Amino acid sequence: MSINSPSDIAANIQIGPTDQGMVRIYIEGEGFELPLDFDPEEAEEIAEELMAAAEAARAAGDSGKKPKKPRR
Repeated sequence: MSINSPSDIAANIQIGPTDQGMVRIYIEGEGFELPLDFDPEEAEEIAEELMAAAEAARAAGDSGKKPKKPRR
């Protein structure tokens, strides 16, 4: 499966600090639980990657739309 492959898997995600000074991304779905712990610097890198991906996705979505007609 690649990043562009559609999937029918549903999951919940929680993100928060642990009492050990880590940032946990906790993913839970039907039949699985996946706790992922990152140090704060790694978590900031992940956040930057998420923001860049959101920006790229927004740009890709906008490129397929017809331009809006200006209002008069």
